[in-house]
Amino acid sequence: MKPLLTITAVLEALAGMGLIAAPSFIVKLLVGSPLNGAEAMTLTRIAGAALVSLAMVCWFSRNNATALGVVKAMLFYNIAGATVFLHGAIGYKLSGVGLWPAVLLHAGLALWCIVTLVHRKEIVKSI
Repeated sequence: MKPLLTITAVLEALAGMGLIAAPSFIVKLLVGSPLNGAEAMTLTRIAGAALVSLAMVCWFSRNNATALGVVKAMLFYNIAGATVFLHGAIGYKLSGVGLWPAVLLHAGLALWCIVTLVHRKEIVKSI
C-alpha cells in the first residue's frame, strides 16, 4: 500500500497546489475553458485545498494501520473522479488537453486500489 499512497499523495498535492495557485489555468487544461468570476475561483481554490488535504492523509497514513481505510476511501474518490471527468467529456463535450489523461489517471488509480484491496482480501469486506 505504501507505493500507492505515496504516488497518490504526490499527484493530489500537485493538483491541489495547482488549483490553489493558478485555478483558471488548471481548469482550462482540464476542461478547455477558463474560470469566470470570483465565485468559481474561490470554489476551485477550496477544491485545491481539499486535494492537498487528501494528499496529506495519504502521505501520513502510508506506514500505519489507517492505510487500509485510506485506500478504501481513495477507491471511491478515484471512481468518482474518473466518472465526473468522463461525464464532462461525453455529456458536456468538454475538451481540455488534460481531461482524458485525468480520466485515465483516476481510472488507473482506482484499479490500483482495487488490486491492493483484493490482494489483502479486503474488497469483499468493503462491499
